[in-house]
Order: sequence, then structure tokens, then C-alpha cells
Amino acid sequence: MNKQNKIKILFVIESLSLAGSEKSLIALLSNLDSNLYDVELQLFSYGGELESLLPSYVNLLPPLSYTKFVKKSLVQNILSFNLRFLWSKLTYTIRLRVGKRNVTDTAKLYWSTVHRAFKKYDYNYDIAIAYAQGVPTYYVVDKIKAQKKITWVNANLQLSKRSLSFEEKYYSQFDNIVSVSKINKQHFAKIFPFLTERLWLIPDMLDVSNIYGMADMFQVDFKKNTFNILTVSRLEKGMKGLDITMETCRLLKESGIDFHWYIIGKGSYRSEMQEFIGVNELSSHLTLLGTTTNPYPYFKAADLYVQTSRSESYGISIAEARLLNTPIVTTRFDTVYNQMVEGKNGLVTDLNPEAVACGIIEIMKDKGLYSSIVNYLRKEPKESSETIKRFDSMISKLIASN
Repeated sequence: MNKQNKIKILFVIESLSLAGSEKSLIALLSNLDSNLYDVELQLFSYGGELESLLPSYVNLLPPLSYTKFVKKSLVQNILSFNLRFLWSKLTYTIRLRVGKRNVTDTAKLYWSTVHRAFKKYDYNYDIAIAYAQGVPTYYVVDKIKAQKKITWVNANLQLSKRSLSFEEKYYSQFDNIVSVSKINKQHFAKIFPFLTERLWLIPDMLDVSNIYGMADMFQVDFKKNTFNILTVSRLEKGMKGLDITMETCRLLKESGIDFHWYIIGKGSYRSEMQEFIGVNELSSHLTLLGTTTNPYPYFKAADLYVQTSRSESYGISIAEARLLNTPIVTTRFDTVYNQMVEGKNGLVTDLNPEAVACGIIEIMKDKGLYSSIVNYLRKEPKESSETIKRFDSMISKLIASN
């Protein structure tokens, strides 16, 4: 198929930082048929760890004018004499400091304050896809021309009463709405039952062959003769539950077992985590590694992967641990049994530090259990083309309906 006959698709996402949705997007783009699709990608923040992994056929669009503006200092903003941008930035900054909000409310505040600073994009796409809720969803509705529009819901929406009508206005303008798990789909349908017929279930995916190759790129220098634990997560207390992780680590230290816990990721909770490590003298048991474009050698080298989430739409990092045959201890969040088979590929615990610590100690001390989990993981099916099949089907149906 020549370029003129290809389906022109725009994807929009906040950034390509090291997070679940972003890794899933990279995997999706890497496995699409470049002879069928002509793909462009718009980000709101550049320089993320995963940008280097974009397939060559994807055209990464340049930064938007307003997002470049807000990266500059206030002095540079003032000297630009761009009053519209300056007013938007200052208004949002001031309003953000008033009251407490969840993630959805913050995204709503941002867009309602600054949306006039973004120009409408002139190009008319065949398909425009917001690959995350929040700002990408608002942007695709308000600023992008496309024959059909799709949005991904890759987290369970937590909507306050003041956000419900705002979100309804945007989601009702999409032709298709993609959920990444059955529970994720059911959650959305309860909030917006009148949109149920537009819902598609397309699971997050992993680029299996690429992950296997990356896992062998280097050797990880973990502590010898020590039980090494890994967590890969955005550093936050809320849905990711890193406060549970920290308390669990403290309890393990008090129990006197020999372990070292490594955490890969970045986020707003990092400074509090560092303070907790200092106050509780955990530096010889817990290391914050920051971020990396290639966490897979760490998965492969770890004795155990631990996740203490309160909520996940799917759980990409658990899928990566399973792929690399690393036993898992995880909390019982809403979609956990989409992947976990209790006692077979790992342990699922209650959502508190004491239960997580008990699960870790059990899997460390019971060598027979540990061995059986590893054997089960090695036999689990790894390859899946279902995501690509469902994506292609969705696009073909939308194109045919034009």
C-alpha cells in the first residue's frame, strides 16, 4: 500500500516516560503494520525515557507552542510579550494552589484554564486517538480534525461530582472508547452507561521479542547472596501505593531477614521516600534507582517482583515480571486476577504492609513454593497477537463506516 492509501492516524499522549500506558503504546506502535498505517504522535512533554524506542515509521511531531512556553522561566515568559500564554500560565498556577484535587480534577482545571492557548491543528486525519484520559482526551476533541476519534481509558476513572458533567461532555464526542481490561470496561460503563455501545476491550500489550532482547543487554550488579526484590512504578502514594512499599520494607528490616529492595521509577513521592529511608535507617536495605529506558535486566536478575498498588487498570509491570519468569507478590487491587493465579505465579496479599511483608517472607522461606512458581511462570503462554487483531478490527470498522 502506498503512502497516499495508508490510514492516517494521530496518537496523542502526555509523554513517553517510563510508565505502563507509555510502554503499552510503544509496544502497540512497534507491532502495527507500517504498510497499512501512516502514524504521527503528539506529546505534551518531551525527553521521556521511551522516546528512543519509537519505531522509525512513526513521525514524532514537534512540541506545541504553549508547552514550549511553560518550560521557560517566568522572566523569559514576560520578555516574550505573549500575553495570552502568560495569562494562561499564571491563572493555572494560581488556581492550582487553591483547594485539593484528584488527578482528574487537576486535568479538568488545567484544560478549562489554558485550552485557549492551544491552536486547532489544521490537518484532517482519518483517525485521531487520545491514548490516555485527561488532557490528551480534551485536546483530541477540541483541537484535532479527524473523520473518527478514539480515546483510551487505561485507568479506572475517579470522578468527583464537579468533574462528572465535564468528562461526559468530552467522552460523548468519541466514536469509540477503549478499555484495557474487563473490570476497567465495567467501571467506565457504570459511570457512563449511555456510552456502553461505544466501548471496546483492547488489552495492554507487551513487545515480547523486544523485551527478551533488552533483558540480555547487560548484567545487573545486585548484591550477592542476598534476596533481591524489585518494584517498577511511578513514585506516588495514591493508586501506586508506594507508602505501603516503604512500610513493608521497614517491617522486613525489623524481622531480621536478609534482603535488598530496588525501586525503579520517578515521581512526586521520591523526596518523602528518601526522608523515610533516612529516618528508618533503610539505606542498606532499599535503593531508589531512578529511571532507565531498559528495566528488563533488573526484572531478570531479581529474585522477586513486588507491587503494592491500590488500583490498576491492568498492571504492565506485573506482566513484564511474568514474561521474565520472576515470582510476584502483589496486593489485591481491582484487576489483579486478570493476571495472577493465586499460589501459582505468585502470591496476592491484603492491602496493608503487614500482609505484604508476610507474603514476601513466605515466598522467601518456602523453597518448594518458590520453585513451583518459577516452573509455572516458565510454562505460562507468553505471545499474544490479540491486541493487534482487535485494534485492526476497530480501525477497519470505523473507516468502513465513513
